Amino acid sequence: MTPPTPARIPTSPASTAAAGRGSLLFRRPFVAGRRGGRPATALFARTPAAAELVERSVNTIRFLAVDAVEKANSGHPGLPMGCAPLGHVLFDEFLRFNPRNPGWFDRDRFVLSAGHGCMLHYALLHLAGYEGVTMDDLKAFRQWGSRTPGHPENFETAGVEVTTGPLGQGFANAVGLALAEKHLAARFNKTDFTIVDHYTYVILGDGCQMEGVANEASSLAGHWGLGKLIAFYDDNHISIDGSTDIAFTEDVLARYEALGWHTIWVKNGNTGYDDIRAAIKEAKEVKDKPTLIKVTTTIGYGSPNKASTHSVHGSALGSKEVEATRKNLLWPHEPFHVPDEVKSHWGHHLDEGASLEAEWNAKFAEYEKKYQQEGAELNSIISGELPSEWDKALPTYTPESPADATRNLSQQCLNALAKVIPGFLGGSADLASSNMTLLKMFGDFQKDTPEERNIRFGVREHAMGAICNAIALHSPGLIPYCSTFFVFTDYMRAPIRLSALCGSGVIYVMTHDSIGLGEDGPTHQPVEQLFSLRAMPNILVLRPADGTETSGAYRLAVINRQRPSILALSRQKLPQLEGTSVEGAAKGGYVISDNSLGNKPELILIGTGSELEIAAKAADELRKEGKCVRVVSLICWELFEEQSEEYKESVLPRDVSSRISVEAGVTLGWEKYVGQKGKAIGIDCFGSSAPAGKIYKELGLTVENVIAAAKSL
Repeated sequence: MTPPTPARIPTSPASTAAAGRGSLLFRRPFVAGRRGGRPATALFARTPAAAELVERSVNTIRFLAVDAVEKANSGHPGLPMGCAPLGHVLFDEFLRFNPRNPGWFDRDRFVLSAGHGCMLHYALLHLAGYEGVTMDDLKAFRQWGSRTPGHPENFETAGVEVTTGPLGQGFANAVGLALAEKHLAARFNKTDFTIVDHYTYVILGDGCQMEGVANEASSLAGHWGLGKLIAFYDDNHISIDGSTDIAFTEDVLARYEALGWHTIWVKNGNTGYDDIRAAIKEAKEVKDKPTLIKVTTTIGYGSPNKASTHSVHGSALGSKEVEATRKNLLWPHEPFHVPDEVKSHWGHHLDEGASLEAEWNAKFAEYEKKYQQEGAELNSIISGELPSEWDKALPTYTPESPADATRNLSQQCLNALAKVIPGFLGGSADLASSNMTLLKMFGDFQKDTPEERNIRFGVREHAMGAICNAIALHSPGLIPYCSTFFVFTDYMRAPIRLSALCGSGVIYVMTHDSIGLGEDGPTHQPVEQLFSLRAMPNILVLRPADGTETSGAYRLAVINRQRPSILALSRQKLPQLEGTSVEGAAKGGYVISDNSLGNKPELILIGTGSELEIAAKAADELRKEGKCVRVVSLICWELFEEQSEEYKESVLPRDVSSRISVEAGVTLGWEKYVGQKGKAIGIDCFGSSAPAGKIYKELGLTVENVIAAAKSL
């Protein structure tokens, strides 16, 4: 369907009936897959404001967005202009929140997946009274140091739940937030106490719908029956290149019905306030499946010359068109004006939000008295406070412990942590039996068993990462992990990057971390992934060499709640090494053996993961020949770089230039540690399909090659 391009878009429902989209504007919404309705239930909804006040509020939202984008000469005014009616109805009439405490636990969550339209969100937060979004913040839109960046960032703006912008990610985040609510409600609600009870709302656009991650997440949401997830599809028919007719013509509602969603179509998203209200109320009555509300809007609504065109998507209107739009929408105010009556009306959210939270706090206090264990566990999840001595639950190992793959040792750690950390949960992308990620004491999180902690993501790595980001951001004490083969981090690069950017402490359990996986060949053998992820800011890449370092890696992953961790784990068995330690792992790099004195070894061998064993064996042989050799485990570059210069000098003294690194990955980056006179032994080519030992030998990752390299220095 190609939308019309109106020459003039009127402001009142009465005048709109004779223009714009014609008779479609006042039809009742078409409801796909459902006729009639259920009896009304007690649902949270505020009394709507008078029609004239609603119209002023909506235009206030529009022009705050228009003016901010115009002042910045940068941004996306079209979506806020088109979605302002939806934004007003949702925030003013349905959303439960407390502006004075944006982190109140039982608030409803809102995600703007179409993050380019973030001035819609900022305008709504400002009107609702969030202290972190002042008028000065709106005027500083997209400027250095402002709290109103070009896309929503949870770490910059109070009231923003997740960081969005890469299309589809926010929608998958919303699925994660709804999953967290359903899980916690199933675990902690009682017949006499509904203590976890909030909705997740998300606005997504055509671009989000086109991204594969959104379909992955939609499939999971339908399968899980996330009845408290309500998605608004801004159906404006425009993307950056023009009309969506050029690339996107599918029946979106039919697809969502097939995915197990309830669907509603609001045909008049421009002025059909009652239709929007009715759609939200209907969606909240559907308990057993998520709802997609398709809201047909006009992008850039009110702009006489740019509405319904791609030019209003991602550029300021320009001063002449701003003036024309003001005249068209009868808005005779200076930029950034908020009428007193609009300000007064929205002011009720301050007291109401405080009351909502106070009522919940009182109820939770009673809950804690009656259900002490559950209350303590939920409080831990809400506060993020870990149980005392939780890390003592991690397994310990000695050099006499049997050799094992670090993926197996990882499973021991996962199961130990799940017993003592109430918010520990996660799963794999259809590889639980190979990644070794199953929590043996719990069942599967499913539609009818949402209290369980094993999440079955299916073969959906991209959505898996984005969903876990949101689980971690839902509550400080929720600690999600997710898993696949290390090479398939390429499928989930975007959510991993967003984990790092937004401070989401997801634990990425990545097994089959090198050519050591053997016969599956180069399609499955990661080579460049270690370095590429080390290049990403605010992320820990941990490659443990044995059981002790694996326990140490999990300890670090759990305590680092403001940054994600990637654990690169082996498929092949590795020995438990002499000299490894949890304390050393915490520093990122440390000495595991040394026969020199005075911090003056003749040679330093540096290894990670499965190759630390090679370095240790080479050192033993060289010492037999009288060499003074130090062996260093560099389990985590990022943590090592955070140590003091004094400590780093004690591990890698500057005066020792004879250094060799050995790691089954690209050598790029190792020059930082081996120096110009040292040598990096690694793999600067793809692997091969063969038994692991044969590949290691052919590619030079052997004790003999390390010894030869040492003698050549």
